[in-house]
Amino acid sequence: MDILDFILVFLMASGASLTQRVCGFGFGIFIMMLLPFIMPSFAEATALSGLLAIFTALVPAVRMVRQVPWRKLIPILLTFIVVSFFAVILVKHIDSRILKKVLGGVLIVISLYFFFLNGKFSLRPSIPIQLTMGGISGIMGGLFAMQGPPAVIYFVGCTDSKEEYMAITQWYFLIGNTMMTIYRASNGFVTSFVLESFCIGIAGVLIGLLAGASIFKRINAGHLRHLIYALMFVSGLVALFS
Repeated sequence: MDILDFILVFLMASGASLTQRVCGFGFGIFIMMLLPFIMPSFAEATALSGLLAIFTALVPAVRMVRQVPWRKLIPILLTFIVVSFFAVILVKHIDSRILKKVLGGVLIVISLYFFFLNGKFSLRPSIPIQLTMGGISGIMGGLFAMQGPPAVIYFVGCTDSKEEYMAITQWYFLIGNTMMTIYRASNGFVTSFVLESFCIGIAGVLIGLLAGASIFKRINAGHLRHLIYALMFVSGLVALFS
């Protein structure tokens, strides 16, 4: 990895953690817009994203542990853990070029959903809903390190306050990314290159978290989200047609 790639990892990690701190989710979505194109393989890109995401969620998760509604979290989390195990294995058997193009399509679909349908409906807590959204989240997390959108759709509808929403999402990401990192390490995705990049990226994560905390009350989160959705759409087009 040359100096430009190190700088890009640092900047992407900073932007991703800032997004996560302000919006409650979006780390994987933000960082995976570019990471697959500068890492040696798609699998290593997902491994680095997951490692950095653990530390992004760690501090807010610990601070808000008493506000986690565990009965609303455990079924969807367990489903995610099981499904993502098989999705991570699948990454070993799919060509990286195909995964990048599928990722492009996923980014476009997610950006269009959040532009036009976000907040138009919500999902109340039920076992079938949790199993469904946990399964979709597990597939997206295992393949693309972007498990957030399906889970967030459910969490928005099942939580009673902003604090409860933030607590349940951060614990979902913390436990989920920890498990996927174990899966990826056992499949050989956590290479020395990933660990070197992690040392650069973690500094970006810390700066992004501090910046996000300081501007949380000043920035219009809606405007930030729409900017990110636009970037997702453009990145998706580039990945799909490159």
